[in-house]
Amino acid sequence: MNTIDKIDGQILQILQRDGKANIKEIAYRVGLSTTPVYERIKRLEKNGIISHYAAVLDKEKIGLKLTVFCQVSLQTHTKTLIKGFENAIKNMYEVQEAYHIAGNFDYLLKVVVHDSKQYHHFIIETLSKLDMVSTVQSNFVMFETKKASGYRFDVVK
Repeated sequence: MNTIDKIDGQILQILQRDGKANIKEIAYRVGLSTTPVYERIKRLEKNGIISHYAAVLDKEKIGLKLTVFCQVSLQTHTKTLIKGFENAIKNMYEVQEAYHIAGNFDYLLKVVVHDSKQYHHFIIETLSKLDMVSTVQSNFVMFETKKASGYRFDVVK
């Protein structure tokens, strides 16, 4: 298990809020010099705690105005069908997130598209063409009340 101390936690909190923060700024905020902060960040990257850096876009400003949570049930639960479904959705740019879950359906997909016409096309021409899909239920987002892109954690010893 990767050990994250208090300083690592502070560095991670800063980087989650501002991925463009420079080493000097981070060092000042955590009370260290630049070299140990640089080494800590490199260790966090090497250990996979920091998986990547990305720009977070405002989806509405680029025309993606409809978010749908799509519940998908598969025909059967064989390893082949599950892997086939998972591989297929990885190539669907409309699917932003996908979770294999337990409950009344098998997968929960977060789908982001321009409008209901594009979502209809996605369901008819893409998702429902997969042989392993049994049923699809859609829940349309009316308003996004909270969106978080970072994690809060407490250091456990």
